[in-house]
Amino acid sequence: MTWNDKLDSTRDQLRALNKAIPEATRAFGGLGKAVKEGGVLEFKTKEFVALGIAIATRCDACIVLHVETLIRAGASREEIGDVLAMTIQMGGGPSMMYAAKALECYDEMTAAAG
Repeated sequence: MTWNDKLDSTRDQLRALNKAIPEATRAFGGLGKAVKEGGVLEFKTKEFVALGIAIATRCDACIVLHVETLIRAGASREEIGDVLAMTIQMGGGPSMMYAAKALECYDEMTAAAG
């Protein structure tokens, strides 16, 4: 399965979840909006944090969603690399393996867009 397939599958799963529990997913969406729009850190920085957490918690669906958001926010491959290095430093071997997945995801998704 490609990362673009994973993105499509994740979106399908989230749409089904939204239909099943709309109030809960709407509330979660509100929390996401509040934390991304409020505070002192810029949006892209917050997404870098989210990507690091996605790698540390080994969540492929989270990785693809946050990589997509970072691409849209103008993140460079070098910026992604800095986040991946920090994640590896904090999470050791397992984070290194998921950092490799995140880089593969970024490369695939930017190649498809360009």
